[in-house]
Amino acid sequence: MNRREANSKTAALPLGVDEPVFAEPWQAEAFAMTVALHDKGLFSWSEWAEALSAEVKKPGAASDGHDYYEHWLTALEKVLSAKGVAGRGDVDALAAAWERAAHATPHGKPILLENDPSPTEGRGGPTG
Repeated sequence: MNRREANSKTAALPLGVDEPVFAEPWQAEAFAMTVALHDKGLFSWSEWAEALSAEVKKPGAASDGHDYYEHWLTALEKVLSAKGVAGRGDVDALAAAWERAAHATPHGKPILLENDPSPTEGRGGPTG
């Protein structure tokens, strides 16, 4: 399905809904992860609102809000770091591992972390 076909499917959305809530799958995943971490008691909604608000109010934020979920993700990373769950280095190392895995994965195949050709690089060895 190309983008035009996908956009034509919005006509089937319920009345009052102009477009899908999430423009990209990763946005839905970041949203779901945040809800799950809150449900597990990692942070309160007021803590989350404060962290997200701080990010979207920073200079350089897009006035049309197209970068909202980028701010969402940054806020989530900062909350995880502040709570001692995952430090910035941990997040960066895992992101680099996914990037290497993506480059090592043949086109059309699912990207799996196991495809990372350097699994110990920056992740503290085979277990982490």
